[in-house]
Amino acid sequence: MPRKAREKSARAVYHVVFRGINRQVIFEDQEDHVKYLELLKSYQEISGYQIYA
Repeated sequence: MPRKAREKSARAVYHVVFRGINRQVIFEDQEDHVKYLELLKSYQEISGYQIYA
């Protein structure tokens, strides 16, 4: 049985970490990296979360 989804907090800060197991390469080339950032941006827009760098 899946767990209940977390409620979205207006005051919380969420940290996204993306790394390979045992330091494996995640992005084979720059094109892969750019595609990942585009996907992350699109989901950020869908969810309504703000990105702070």
